[in-house]
Amino acid sequence: MAKGLSREGIVAAALEVLDAQGIDGVTVRAVAAQLGVKAPALYYYVHNKQDLLDEMGTEIQRRVVARLRGRVATGDWLDDLVAYAGALRAVYLEHRDGARTFSGTLITDPDVLKAQEPWLRRWVAAGVPPAAVFDATEMVTAFVVGFVIEEQERLQSSADPSRYSPDERDRRLGSEVPFVSAAGHARHDNQTRFERQLKTVIAGIDRQLGS
Repeated sequence: MAKGLSREGIVAAALEVLDAQGIDGVTVRAVAAQLGVKAPALYYYVHNKQDLLDEMGTEIQRRVVARLRGRVATGDWLDDLVAYAGALRAVYLEHRDGARTFSGTLITDPDVLKAQEPWLRRWVAAGVPPAAVFDATEMVTAFVVGFVIEEQERLQSSADPSRYSPDERDRRLGSEVPFVSAAGHARHDNQTRFERQLKTVIAGIDRQLGS
């Protein structure tokens, strides 16, 4: 174990590399260079890139838990899902390629997983079947991941602010396709679009359960 290294410090350096280079630039070697050491010095903590991503994903999920800690429950489990979705998106957006990087990673800290128990216990106590709880959480997570991947790709793909401008799009389209034009304007504001589409997802979950 190299002197002065810690799991927390390695994760912090990995997030710095992610922000600077994107997911393709995150390697054990690159993180070691960020810390001013050789790659073998990190192997006590992470054996390969997947281990590194798992530790990064665990830290991100820890931040989601922190955002939700202390939230006053309304008694409606669907409100909890909305809050979870908002927290997950906000944390993913804090880092370049956030949704691509952190989705599907293994949570290595049992305390992060245990933090879910009060929510799940509350939902089941409210009469929601456990299988429905798991399905609903996975559906909301999948929605957020997909939404943020698209959101970040658009934000990161060009320094030209007019690239996705609805007005510029209208100019290219002409006046013959008003509904296509309207669709472009409907997706321009990310926050409004996120809330609108999440509402549809939540309504579908609610309807499926008949609650």
